[in-house]
Amino acid sequence: MSLADPMSASSKTKAVPKTMPVAGTRDPRLDFFRGIAMFIILIAHIPGNWLTLWIPARFGFSDATETFVFCSGMASAIAFGRVFRDRGLPMGSARVAYRCWQVYWAHVALFVATAATMVALNAAFPEGRDYIAQLNLHPFFENTEQNLVGLLTLTYVPNYFDILPMYLVILAMMPMMVALSRVHVGLVVLASVSIWLCANVLDWNFPAEPWSDRGWFFNPLGWQLIFFTGFAFMSGWIPAPPVDRRLFWIAVAVIVISLPFAYFRLFNAFPVFLEWRREWGVLIQKTDFGILRYIHFLATAYVAWVLVGPKGARIQPSGGPGFLARSWTVVLAVIMKVGQQSLAVFIGSMFLARLLGVLLDVVGRNHFSMFWVNAFGIFLVIAVAYGAGWFKSQPWKKRA
Repeated sequence: MSLADPMSASSKTKAVPKTMPVAGTRDPRLDFFRGIAMFIILIAHIPGNWLTLWIPARFGFSDATETFVFCSGMASAIAFGRVFRDRGLPMGSARVAYRCWQVYWAHVALFVATAATMVALNAAFPEGRDYIAQLNLHPFFENTEQNLVGLLTLTYVPNYFDILPMYLVILAMMPMMVALSRVHVGLVVLASVSIWLCANVLDWNFPAEPWSDRGWFFNPLGWQLIFFTGFAFMSGWIPAPPVDRRLFWIAVAVIVISLPFAYFRLFNAFPVFLEWRREWGVLIQKTDFGILRYIHFLATAYVAWVLVGPKGARIQPSGGPGFLARSWTVVLAVIMKVGQQSLAVFIGSMFLARLLGVLLDVVGRNHFSMFWVNAFGIFLVIAVAYGAGWFKSQPWKKRA
C-alpha cells in the first residue's frame, strides 16, 4: 500500500480539461525515487548509525523528506485524479476522506506499537539506555489521560511521529485545491503560496503538545507547497520542464553552490558559511519548509529527471542475457516494489529503526556491525514491501 494508494487508479485516461488531474498510470520514475527515499528514511532513523553521515541531507538543503512528500503529491494525482474527474468533487472528496481515515489509524497504530515496545525494552534492559527518553515519551506516560486525548486529536504529536499527521492534513487540503483548479490553475498557485507564507511569515502551525506552545516539527502549512508542486506536475496543471543543457547546468550549479552551506565538515571548517547559516537559517529551516530547501530540491529533481532519461529509460530493465543485466533488473524490481508500498514500508521502517538501534546497542557499533545491521534492516524493509504487496493482491480470492 502506498501513501496515496495509486494502484487504485485505472490505467486509462480520458481527454479532460487541462485543469483536471489527468494522470492514471504508474510512472517507473516515481516508484524508483520513492523506493530510494524509503531506504534513506530507514537509515536516517536508526539511532547512532554512521551511514547517516552519507545520506543526501548531509550534502544539501533538501533531503529524502522532500522526495517523499513530492512523490506523494504525484502519487496522489494518480490515485485520486480519476475519481475527481469521473465522479465529481463530492465523491473525490469522499475518497480523500477515506484515505485520511486510513492514514490517521496508521499513525495511531505506529505510535502505540512503538511506545509499547520502548516500555518493554526499558523493562528488558533496566540498566541500559532509557529508550522511552530517546523518543521523549516520558511526558506521555506521566500524564497519559491528557496526552492520550491529545494523541487521538493530533494535539500531541511527538517529533518522531509527525510525518503521517503532516501528510494527513495536506491530503485534507486536496479537495479545495482541485475545486480551485476548476476555476483557474492560478488560484491553486495563489492558495498554496499564500498558505506557505502564512507558515513562514506569520508562524501559523498546529500545537504539538498540550503543555507548551511548540508546533509540529513538520508544519503541513509549509510542506504542502512541495506536495502540490508534485500534484500539479502529475495532474498536468504545470507542464514538464524542457530538457535543456543550460537548465541542467544551472541546476547542477545550485547543488554545488549549496554544498559548503549544507555539509557540516565544510561549514564548521569555514566560519563564513557557519555564520551565514546562523543569520539566514530561516531560509533552510525544516519545520516551515524554508525557500532554499524548495529551490535545492527542484534543482536536484531536475538533474535526476534528466539523468534517468525520457520516461525513465535509463532505469528500465535492460533485458540483456548477461549477469549484470539480470542483476540490474532484479535491483530495479526490488527498489520499485519498495516505492510502490510506501505507506507500509514507511511504518515498518519507523518501527524497525528503533529495534535496529537497540541491536546496535547490544552488539556494539563498529564498521562490521554497522554494515550487517544496515543490510539486515534493508532486507526487512524489502520483506515488508513484498509482504504488503502480497496481502494487497488478496491471493485468497484467486482460484487455486
